[in-house]
Amino acid sequence: MVTKREIIFSSELLWIRSEHLLKKKRYEVLKRIIDIVCATVGLLLLSPILLFVALRIKLEDPSCGVIFRQERIGKNEVPFTMYKFRSMCQDAESQLAAILDKNEIEGAMFKIQEDPRVTHFGRFIRKTSLDELPQLVNVLKGEMSLIGPRPPLPREVLEYTPYDKQRLLVKPGCSGLWQVSGRNKVSFKEMVALDLAYIHQRSIFYDFKLMARTVKAMIVPSGSY
Repeated sequence: MVTKREIIFSSELLWIRSEHLLKKKRYEVLKRIIDIVCATVGLLLLSPILLFVALRIKLEDPSCGVIFRQERIGKNEVPFTMYKFRSMCQDAESQLAAILDKNEIEGAMFKIQEDPRVTHFGRFIRKTSLDELPQLVNVLKGEMSLIGPRPPLPREVLEYTPYDKQRLLVKPGCSGLWQVSGRNKVSFKEMVALDLAYIHQRSIFYDFKLMARTVKAMIVPSGSY
């Protein structure tokens, strides 16, 4: 298995060939079965946590909805609605333009450590990734997978180069190599490199390994805000 450092420095040589994707048909079928089983079991087992988070969000701001819906770009640049627990104030989208100049990540992505739009409880569920749990519904709908590149926003994809767009060749995931490799501490260029490395070497064993690392990252958060 290549290291993160090797991935970053060799990323510009990594182009995903169409025949490489075609060879993964059996893997895709098995991956879909695992996604359905794990997402269903996950929703059932995590239902007390889902209920607690939903109630806590509602108590913090009764005027806001519990679930945040946002358009994202999925496999082959097909848009879909992604679900998350609300972690920001109700008018967060309208406030974005005022803080775009404070972006702390270079490239087609927006992240700032002290985002004024994030609520008090929102900081906790973002740090522990609990805000991502509703995406298990996206997995059941077939729009996302448990493991894969994170789905970008439409405005981010507008800035993508043909090289960057390779991360859209597969179904996006709730978690992936980027998320367990530093997340917000990783630059956009490094994120693309990590995603392409995952696409190139993905397998059922590798997916389970990343799932295990995801659980560990949720229990011991690092690089998330």
